[in-house]
Amino acid sequence: MALVIVSILLIGYVLIATGYATNVNRAAIAMFVGTAGWVLYICYGTDFVMSQHPEEYLNFLGGGTPSGLSVKEYIAQDIFIKYVGKSSEIVLFLLATMTIVEILNNNGCFDFLQELLKTRNSKQLLWIMAIMTFIISANLDNLTTTTMMLVIMHKLLPNRRQRMIYGCAIVLAANCGGLLTVIGDPNGLVLWSTGAVTATNFSASLALPCLIAWGLPTYWLSRSLPEHIDLQCTTMPYRGDDTNLNKWQRIVMLILGIGGLWFIPTFHNITKLSPFLGALCVLSVLWIVNEIFNHKLMNADQMIQRPVPRALQYGVIQLMLFVMGIMMAIGAVHETGIISQIAKFCDTNIHNVWLMGVMTTCISCVLDSFATCMSFISLYPIINADKLMQLSDPAYMSSFAQNGIYWKIIAFCSAMGGNILPLGSVSGLALMKMERVHIGWYFKNVGFIALIGSMIGLILMWLFN
Repeated sequence: MALVIVSILLIGYVLIATGYATNVNRAAIAMFVGTAGWVLYICYGTDFVMSQHPEEYLNFLGGGTPSGLSVKEYIAQDIFIKYVGKSSEIVLFLLATMTIVEILNNNGCFDFLQELLKTRNSKQLLWIMAIMTFIISANLDNLTTTTMMLVIMHKLLPNRRQRMIYGCAIVLAANCGGLLTVIGDPNGLVLWSTGAVTATNFSASLALPCLIAWGLPTYWLSRSLPEHIDLQCTTMPYRGDDTNLNKWQRIVMLILGIGGLWFIPTFHNITKLSPFLGALCVLSVLWIVNEIFNHKLMNADQMIQRPVPRALQYGVIQLMLFVMGIMMAIGAVHETGIISQIAKFCDTNIHNVWLMGVMTTCISCVLDSFATCMSFISLYPIINADKLMQLSDPAYMSSFAQNGIYWKIIAFCSAMGGNILPLGSVSGLALMKMERVHIGWYFKNVGFIALIGSMIGLILMWLFN
């Protein structure tokens, strides 16, 4: 039965990787795979529990008689709930950050961006949009950032080929910016929430590789642009006109929303509580300020008529369901013991974390970066630093300690796959859908340079490790 569960996951991965062609919703696939995995697991729970958790199960019984019902109760109360909790933490964090973005957007707090996009110098405009995307993506999820910036770009540029070039720059910036911080991407958030990395060490280690992987292909794209460019619109498409907030009130809300997210790592370090609670704290403060500033709250009818927020809501809801489905599916596979066997095989036959990083990049070119990243980080537990010297190969196993190089390699390489081919990231898929960008054109014009930038970034990680 373990092989059946693994087969379902692999089939799900194939369907996710080919979703651009089949038009099958990847969130639906992920949720089905996660659900089916746990249903099959609990149906054959006795075999799995007795092979993986015999002592824990006996302690759970407390001297009682083993039975099929008791096995199911043990799985539901002690095993299943653990994976539900981990996935819920990530989903709740995404929900909180999405709501923050919506409050800011509905109050016109991003309107100031239009002041930076009035230049008709094509290269200057490209870099401004790329830098803005990079900074915003480091604080918010990639899908939200990419969708917002692509909408702005689409309204500004009448030429489709130019939109494709600018869109590629936005995708690169979103992927690399999200990678830079633990709150900018679900991959980093999972690593941080599980204790694999700390926020400061993660950002410091990936800063230079991220800048190289982003800057090199962006510079290459800028070379293909003419000196000047025609703009058809210099205003933001959907302003917060339903509020009476002045410029300074909007700036205050923007600082509270975005600046508050930067406080979350400090909140976590002080309280040791889950990061999503810090995000909810920021959201609550911003919400209160929103109600204070707006004596008349926006009614539901006005809100639902806004095309951009509604699109963002739909996309992020799918993202949250996708994240939960993948984490639940991998959790079911992990409990079968198959993942431990794969890890032993990798230790014996590969025994090189850098080579595993290259494998991660190759897979994430066609498979979603989150699914790829979760598959690789689930292979190994976090090694306690105090126990390293007791292991047979402490130098190699140190890669799996807290802030070990393995976690950063996997995070970096999974994100780079989405730069090389758009199939590997939600940002790239959004670009393909909005501007009808073909995979071949993308790789020819930016993918192969992104590959070079990724390799240089990986080499820098190796040199400074």
